[in-house]
Amino acid sequence: DGATTLFWESDVPIDLSSIVVRREFVKSTDGALVPLFIVANKDVTLNGDNAVLQYGYGGFDIAILPRFSASRATWIQLGGVLAVACIRGGSEYGKTWHESGMLENKQQVFDDFIACSEWLISSKWTNSNKLAIQGGSNGGLLVGACMTQRPDLFGACLPAVGVMDMLRFPLFTVGWAWTSDYGDPKDATMFKHLYSYSPYHNLKKGTCYPPTMVTTGDTDDRVVPAHSFKFAAELQYSQACANPVLIRIETRAGHGAGKPTHLRIDEAADVYAFLWQSLQMKEQ
Repeated sequence: DGATTLFWESDVPIDLSSIVVRREFVKSTDGALVPLFIVANKDVTLNGDNAVLQYGYGGFDIAILPRFSASRATWIQLGGVLAVACIRGGSEYGKTWHESGMLENKQQVFDDFIACSEWLISSKWTNSNKLAIQGGSNGGLLVGACMTQRPDLFGACLPAVGVMDMLRFPLFTVGWAWTSDYGDPKDATMFKHLYSYSPYHNLKKGTCYPPTMVTTGDTDDRVVPAHSFKFAAELQYSQACANPVLIRIETRAGHGAGKPTHLRIDEAADVYAFLWQSLQMKEQ
């Protein structure tokens, strides 16, 4: 009869009945409708002043699907709003959705994400001072590209274990395998595309960038920490205002898979403390 039955429920000290999820569709630069999931307290008001954390990935045929996260529930309990953008590059709508955000089409991924950011502001969910963006690995590239292209749009940026140097990524560990999605910088045509959005190469000295906390692991053999080290150093050098640029380096840690719960809690605490300060949040 199509009915659903509860199979298992996480035991968390949070009133989940007070949290609601809604799905919106945002028109991107080419007219495509991009799904945007918004998670918030059900009594949230659209006053243009909510602290919103926007997350995305957008690559390698990976779908970002709804799931439960105690950490995200904590963010909602703190008074924040979570927005998850199902942008091109993933597999949310099959092969075409993936191919529309790879190789020479990679800029479309960033355009989709920025369109969602602008929609959140125009729809009075938040404003540019209260909007934070977050992503890891390929999602770290996403954050890096968006903050270099639109530094005016965000109140905080959280690139994690990101691919930040798009001209040298094939030279380290398994980076060569990513050319299927990114393209090979040895190819003259792809070099131009990669250079046009490479976060490290598009930082401009004298620009006021948002408060940023880069995170990485010192023994990450998937996306080597040199990407984050270089980006953070160049960002600190380029920063033209008092907004902080921090890097959080987890020692004896890799790309994130298998990370013990206590370390995940420590990192989440640091991230949310950074957002609390950067977005000027207040106790509920």
